[in-house]
Amino acid sequence: MLNKVPEVTMAFWVVKILATTVGETFADYLSDTLGLGLSLTSLIMAALLAVALVFQFRARKYIPFFYWLAVVLISVVGTLVSDNLVDNLGVPLWVTTVAFSALLAATFIAWFRSEQTLSIHSIFSTRRETFYWLTILFTFALGTSAGDLLAEQLNIGYLLSALLFLGCIGLVALARFAFKLGAVAAFWIAYVLTRPLGASTGDLLSQARKDGGLGLGTTVTSVVFLGIILVVVGFLSVVEYRRRPTFAPD
Repeated sequence: MLNKVPEVTMAFWVVKILATTVGETFADYLSDTLGLGLSLTSLIMAALLAVALVFQFRARKYIPFFYWLAVVLISVVGTLVSDNLVDNLGVPLWVTTVAFSALLAATFIAWFRSEQTLSIHSIFSTRRETFYWLTILFTFALGTSAGDLLAEQLNIGYLLSALLFLGCIGLVALARFAFKLGAVAAFWIAYVLTRPLGASTGDLLSQARKDGGLGLGTTVTSVVFLGIILVVVGFLSVVEYRRRPTFAPD
């Protein structure tokens, strides 16, 4: 099995942030705009995610379409997990934020104790890939809760929340390149922070003006961002195909 995760390039971060935004807006689109409700939407998206992960786990190497489809779907499911706890079960946002932080930390600890590394450049076994996708799920759920906690419950607003998380990512980049923060630690801190950044951005674009958003709606925001993701992933697929080794005939 070859490494199942793409190289961490600018394209990686662009699609990751776009996927986190779609996770926020598409979940709201299905649940609220289409009127499916949180429970039915959660069941549908969880089933689609399960199918996508089957294809991802069965692949023997990184395939852009399978990988990014799983990321988009797990972004939506992570959002729905947080929303179900808060909206359907009445769990406070600060509790879900702390709980998902603890679950994420526990996953990192279990992953490291089992594999002695948290590097995404070594995802070449089923066990490591399982740890990887479980980590991704908790980062999305945590990001949703943390973003909503700051923007809505603490009344910071979507724009200021997005700028706050963007500034934190900038500090991580500074720590990495100026103060030699380890690559693995820098990656995962930035990865966690991009989720609330995407959630706040999605809400900023889609929510009504009276609620502090720009009023584009979940339909327009989801379609635009999904379209951009398809274009970028299509480009990445072409690049990956051209990188395959060619063998001259004997």
